[in-house]
Amino acid sequence: MIAVGEGITRVPGPMKPNCAAEVSMSFIGRLVCCLSLVPVLTVGGNADAQEIDVTRYHRAERLLAWNLNPLISGGAVSPQWMTGGHRFWYRNQTGDGAEFVLADPEQRSRTLLFDHDRLAAAMSLAADTAFDGRKLPFQTFEFADGEDAIRFNANKRGFTCDIRAYECETGDTLTARTPFVRSPDGLREAFVHEHNLWVRSVEGGDSTQLTTDGEEYWSYGVIALRPSQITASLAARPVLQWSPDSRRIAVQRMDERHVERMPIISHTSIRPKLYTYPYGLPGDSIVAAFDIHVIDVETGGNVKLQTDPQPYLTFTVTGMRDSTWVTVKWKEGGERLYYVRGSRGGKNVTLYEADLETGAAREILEETRATHVELNLDLIGGYPNWDVINGGEDVIWFSERDGWGHLYRFDGDGQLKGRITEGAWTVGDMLHIDEESGRIVFTARGMEEGRIPTMADLYAISLDGTGLERLGGEDADHTVRASPDGRYFVDAYSRPDTPPVSVVRDRAGRVVMELERGDVSRMEEVGWSPPEVFEYKARDGVTTMYGLIHKPSDFDPEKVYPVVDYIYPGPFIGSVGRWNFGGGTIGAALRGDQDALAELGFIVVQMDHLGTPFRSKAIQDNYWGNMGDNGIPDHVAAVKQLGARYPWIDLDRVGIYGHSGGGFASTDAILRYPDFYKVAVSTAGNHDNRSYHAAYAEKYQGLLVRDTVKGTDNYANQVNASLAENLKGKLFLMTGDMDDNVHPSMTYRVANALIAANKNFDFLILPDRAHGLNEPYVIRRRWDYFVEHLLGLDPPEDYVIQPPPG
Repeated sequence: MIAVGEGITRVPGPMKPNCAAEVSMSFIGRLVCCLSLVPVLTVGGNADAQEIDVTRYHRAERLLAWNLNPLISGGAVSPQWMTGGHRFWYRNQTGDGAEFVLADPEQRSRTLLFDHDRLAAAMSLAADTAFDGRKLPFQTFEFADGEDAIRFNANKRGFTCDIRAYECETGDTLTARTPFVRSPDGLREAFVHEHNLWVRSVEGGDSTQLTTDGEEYWSYGVIALRPSQITASLAARPVLQWSPDSRRIAVQRMDERHVERMPIISHTSIRPKLYTYPYGLPGDSIVAAFDIHVIDVETGGNVKLQTDPQPYLTFTVTGMRDSTWVTVKWKEGGERLYYVRGSRGGKNVTLYEADLETGAAREILEETRATHVELNLDLIGGYPNWDVINGGEDVIWFSERDGWGHLYRFDGDGQLKGRITEGAWTVGDMLHIDEESGRIVFTARGMEEGRIPTMADLYAISLDGTGLERLGGEDADHTVRASPDGRYFVDAYSRPDTPPVSVVRDRAGRVVMELERGDVSRMEEVGWSPPEVFEYKARDGVTTMYGLIHKPSDFDPEKVYPVVDYIYPGPFIGSVGRWNFGGGTIGAALRGDQDALAELGFIVVQMDHLGTPFRSKAIQDNYWGNMGDNGIPDHVAAVKQLGARYPWIDLDRVGIYGHSGGGFASTDAILRYPDFYKVAVSTAGNHDNRSYHAAYAEKYQGLLVRDTVKGTDNYANQVNASLAENLKGKLFLMTGDMDDNVHPSMTYRVANALIAANKNFDFLILPDRAHGLNEPYVIRRRWDYFVEHLLGLDPPEDYVIQPPPG
């Protein structure tokens, strides 16, 4: 007899039969069956199965991210810098609401930005609605009248409140700031209207049109709206950068005119609506590419920089980070412009200086790698690590040329002066360069012995490579933001198992202020406990990798539990994300419901694997050109090692799930390792990257090369549909029919192949859903599937998970 996590015993035996309808040989019939959002009819169900205790679902629901996150007090501080270069404000979550805090490192002061109760009273008077000062209904704002007033939206109204006299005025909802980019001098805003670039005065008045030749699919600053943006009425921020003197604007002009269109259909109206949008695929002769234009705001002069159009590249040298266009850098107050250009596929990146009068481009240096070039290993939140300093005499450049991510120093003509950093560790973010002293402050990973090598700490070094010193010190992952003047650094450090502490450090690394210290006591009261960090040997038997274990709150080491493996393969990030308490920029996606799923009676694991970033180039490139690998051999190795280590892990009952890339990987796992993974739940998977963004797929799989003799190509090794014959266990596929990121056709092709192979599986199409799918219904269906097929219990009938507030 084997004890299971629910506290009952059962005789080991075959898994429960599929409770979904038999998959018909008719694909159309199967689609008709599955378009319904109600659970499909059961066939051959186990009449003797017990139902799981519904209180487990109640407890699990309390541990969902949207219920759990509000219970932490004193979270990681994200500073919003103010006039003067070092003061900042931030919103801090408290035990009974939230507060807006003003910090001044120069004065070593931490005070409330305003009297919250008086502001609530002024808002109540102006809007004839009761507001609570501890729970003000806005999270961000903009200053007005210097810093004497703030403007924000709340309760579908626009508020302007004097935070000195505590008087408020209300009006229509304030226009979203996203489409408007304010100049450095604060006098004008740039925006795009009808495909052209305009500017307007912040004080009001007429707008000025700067360009006239913009057209649909060849616009200045923006690309064609995707269906999900259209249906959600989402505004786009123009991709542009003002010069520091506010005289010029460098702006992207993306050419999508001849990119093939992808169709997608909304089926929920009486007459279904067809959308099409530009979407380049691997192997397409034409993909979206942009030129850089420099616009003179006063004269309207338009200079196009004279390099070939830049194909859009995922994470490397194009796009936005926060409000910064990472392709360009203005220097010398706006008199010089430098920019980077990457080749299609991302194997080459070149740095140029632009002639602002003629548009001529001077090549400074070029970086080429056999797989892909990176300028920062934090591919989601990090800025590319390059800069031009000392009046153009020095170039600081990130490279993995020796197998590790380091900083190098070149002269203004691209000749190597010397390396700045070196060793078996990697540079993270270049935070500040002091040109006068020749000192760089940066983060790095893997430098300290005995630490998890994917955790970042804070360091400084001289431009000549001497004087390396650690400015941080705590054994944690440090997320650091530098003040604009480079005098102070806000350091929020934490671990997955340790809540954040936020401090301000000076240039020497001394802590001059503690801002917040995370309190998770209220989380613990609802049954949360921190994950346990574990290490394992990757498939090579040599490389040490790290992961997290999530257990139910009533974990009993005398029982045996099924295992559920959460996977996100990257390669640009791992399943754990950033090794801090929240998981980083996409932590909400990567750390959404592992605690909740574990509470149902599972051991849930997530881990980094070969092929993920923050370490050596060899580790990250492990399965370049073979995306079908997905790091799964390491996941299998890890779970087997945990099974050998802990008697409470049941290696005969292992499931796997993931979303997007994780949807691709979880289906891949159950098809490539059918005797190991018994259950998989896969949502919105890019199951064949020949149908995914060229920018992404070509970076990690290579340019598409067709073998016309054999009738195949170099992408054949990652096609999940080709593995359909291997299915033995229980597979649940889900997709939104309006997913304009990972097109649903990829999931349909897997379903079609499974039907052709006469395999039973479960398939759910979610009408009018885009890519996210992080909704209560989907979560509940995932829970039910694992409960039924791994625990061997019946889930509660039609359990309702309450959606996030608002």
